[in-house]
Amino acid sequence: MNSFFASVELLEHPELAGLPVAVSGNPESRHGIILAKNEPAKKCGVVTAETIWQAKKKCPELQFLRPHHDKYREFSKLINKIYLEYTDMVEPFSIDESWLDVTASQKLFGNGKIIADRIRERVKSELGLTLSAGVSYNKIFAKMGSEYKKPDATTEITRDNYQKILWPMPVGEMFFVGWATAEKLNNIGIETIGDLAAADAKGLEALLGKQGPILRAYAAGEDNSPVCLYDQRDKIKSVGNGITFSRNLIGEDDIITALTSLSDTVASRLRNYEMKAYGVKVDIKDPGFKTISRQRQLELPTNLAEEIRRNAMDIIRTSWNMREPIRLLTVTAINLTDESESEQLSIFADVSSSREKNESVERTMDEIRRKFGDSSINYGQVINNDIGIDL
Repeated sequence: MNSFFASVELLEHPELAGLPVAVSGNPESRHGIILAKNEPAKKCGVVTAETIWQAKKKCPELQFLRPHHDKYREFSKLINKIYLEYTDMVEPFSIDESWLDVTASQKLFGNGKIIADRIRERVKSELGLTLSAGVSYNKIFAKMGSEYKKPDATTEITRDNYQKILWPMPVGEMFFVGWATAEKLNNIGIETIGDLAAADAKGLEALLGKQGPILRAYAAGEDNSPVCLYDQRDKIKSVGNGITFSRNLIGEDDIITALTSLSDTVASRLRNYEMKAYGVKVDIKDPGFKTISRQRQLELPTNLAEEIRRNAMDIIRTSWNMREPIRLLTVTAINLTDESESEQLSIFADVSSSREKNESVERTMDEIRRKFGDSSINYGQVINNDIGIDL
């Protein structure tokens, strides 16, 4: 989708059409951050996650709107409902992106480009929103095609033209290559996507770990990952993350550092799957390999790192001697449900306000990581840790 959050908000503000508009967490605060922006704002240099005062300095006429995440989830459902009229192989990647496999649909609807153009026109006429589509023979190139020309465009990347279109681009434009990875690649002379495709797989593994050869394969057009069925995500029963630490955790500060990182990963994966958890489970292993497992149910489902961390910490405080060392911790979100499922309203108004603020912050972090890599933003508690958590 093109400028999804801003475009949804503008549907109720036609008087702002053509003006630079940003969606921000708190327009009254100079220190609030930009969550999303429309095309005119982008042309002024406004970027996601910068402060309101920085954006205002770049674009004095910038207009601000408050976010409404319930609306974005509802429009996301409506958009995917249109996709499902063309194929049941629809895999949401985020709230505003999906992969479609239309291989078996072409006899009914025409080739990939025809289907993409029809979908673009329908979304525009029925929902008042625009999207950019990439048509290709694999998921990675389809994603890059959707980014190639914006707004409201279709780009075909084929086996015959991908080298001409993609290989001259800076390596940082490669999907899943964040700025930190791009810098490492630049330092060894890999400056373009074509350079990455031609690089030695073993050398890349030495530099980047197991992700190195995978990125080389992506650049060479060798992605073979399938598109999942739309309802396949409902089969996910739990989402967890565990770490065996480089040294034993001793005391509350170490445990909080570990839980901050683990909960962040679990929460971001839940949001990617568009799921929430009604429960949190913690597994603890000591240096003697004794393991305990404890869990608790939640009053409201969550996919927020702060809430998962807080509940995990409460579990540990009530189940573990805080003076005893910990070798391994695993945090798991359990009893999952679709994130759009209606929630019982809290009788405490400030709780709902706090949740909305935390959700805005964490979804902004998701967006930054998608654009600049997983290590581009993190919690201060985790930075410069000595327990073996990689940033």
